[in-house]
Amino acid sequence: MSLTDWLPLAAICILGAMSPGPSLAVVLRNTLAAGRSEGVKTALAHGTGVGIYAFAAAAGLAVVITGTPLLFLVIQWLGAFFLAYLGVKSITGHTALGELVQTEATTTQINGLRSGFLTAFLNPKLAIFFAALFSQFVSAEAGLGEKIIMAITAALIDAGWYLFIALSLSHSRILSFLRCQTGLLNSVFGIVLLFLAVRILILS
Repeated sequence: MSLTDWLPLAAICILGAMSPGPSLAVVLRNTLAAGRSEGVKTALAHGTGVGIYAFAAAAGLAVVITGTPLLFLVIQWLGAFFLAYLGVKSITGHTALGELVQTEATTTQINGLRSGFLTAFLNPKLAIFFAALFSQFVSAEAGLGEKIIMAITAALIDAGWYLFIALSLSHSRILSFLRCQTGLLNSVFGIVLLFLAVRILILS
């Protein structure tokens, strides 16, 4: 995978990770309720779950490209419409950060590794998202190394962002910034997804 292909992929993964949602809520809740160590475990486990979905999506798309090109075209178009849907929803469905975080759980109920991994792994939207996203970047010539790079990129960016959140929660300014910028982050993510969806439809 060339640098020019990798950079936009990484940029979208970054925006996707930063967009506030249930995953952020779980990391915040676990960190605030059970401490930094559980927050770190949650971040790493969530990144692992994301990486598994990302690799499965990349590998599956590569098989479809070589075996059934028409089916891949259909997947591209469906993926474009799904990305457009997510983009519109992200722009119009702003959620305040405070509404996401519920810290009712006690320390003894928190298991960062389990909750972080299951939050990602039991979210089928992740599989659809990566299938839609990677349909823009996977080629028929993609080898195992390229698929692994795509999966590792998604996993490291996801884990890195939530590690940053977990390690920074002791600084109230971070939470204040996220709370104030929720709408902006959602809007930027939504616009990028809409742009990518249009690009897929034009080039496919």
